This record gives sequence, C-alpha cells and structure tokens, in this order.
Amino acid sequence: MTFKFNALYRLGALGAAACMVTICALIALQVSFRLIDALLVLIGMRRLGLGITGVSEIASYLLVGATFLGLAYTFVHHAHIRVTLLISRLPSAIRAWFEVFCLLVALAISLLLGYGLVELARESRMFNDVSSGFLSIPLWIPQTVLATGVGLLCLALAEALVTTLRIAIREPSRFREATATDDSEIH
Repeated sequence: MTFKFNALYRLGALGAAACMVTICALIALQVSFRLIDALLVLIGMRRLGLGITGVSEIASYLLVGATFLGLAYTFVHHAHIRVTLLISRLPSAIRAWFEVFCLLVALAISLLLGYGLVELARESRMFNDVSSGFLSIPLWIPQTVLATGVGLLCLALAEALVTTLRIAIREPSRFREATATDDSEIH
C-alpha cells in the first residue's frame, strides 16, 4: 500500500529522530560533566559542579515526543505489532472487511485521543500551566507535540482505511493487509 502523505510521516519520523538524538546528547553531556567532576576530585582538585538543570525532565518530554511523532511512520512502514493468526486464515473478501473494521476502530480511538490532547493543550495554554520540575516548561509545548503525532497517525489510518475500503468494495479477492509490503516499496 502506498501512502500519499508519506512526506508528512517522514517529517514526523525526523522529529522523532531529532528528539532521540537530543536525548542522547543531553545524557552524554550530563555524564561527561559528572566524569570531569569525578576526575577533578580524584586528582585532588575541587569539583566544578557542572550540570544541566532538569535534564531528566527534558529527556522525558523528548521521549514522549519521539514516541508520538514516530507513530504514523511506523504504521505506514509496517512496523506496528499485528496479530494476524486469525486474520491470515480468513478468505480475502472477509479479511478485507475485517481490516476495514479494525482500521475504523483504530481511527475512532485515535481521533478521540487526538481531540482530548488538543483540548488539553488548549487548556494548558489558556491557564498558563507549567511543569512542576526544576524547569518551568509550558505544558502546551509537549502536549502539542503529542497531538501532532496522534494527528499524523489519524491521517495515516484514514489513508489506509480509504484504500482498504476501496479494495474491499471493488475487488476484495485482490486484498492484502494494510501492513503488507507493496512490491513498489521494496528497495
């Protein structure tokens, strides 16, 4: 199955990758600062006390960003875990309609989650909510990242649903799961 908004999903994946690289850089920097202090103490000098305030808080927000921004990309690249033991034994036409049903349920749940996240971010912005850690990070920022990731997933699910529905109606015997690799996608 090919996806028309693949560039958007790839952009989400790049955001997720940037979040992960930033986490690694922050942790490596924090560890380096601690090593420098330990070495200074070891040779009899005073600690410099270098450190990044709120690194664990920042890393946790970045981890959530990495997780949610990567949802659509992993879906369109068939990396989500699927249990196909039952579905694979069904005839093609029934399997197509079962896939339509599953995509509808997934889209409905994702839309509800997305709506809730948008409302949460809107309220956080309206009431100027900030995190309770060392840093006062406005909560609408990570919540907007969450909503964006879920929005991309909703778009990918809707795209898969439309394509699967078209196949289920027109030619159900030709159906392959939304996560089956298309021959044109093999590099």
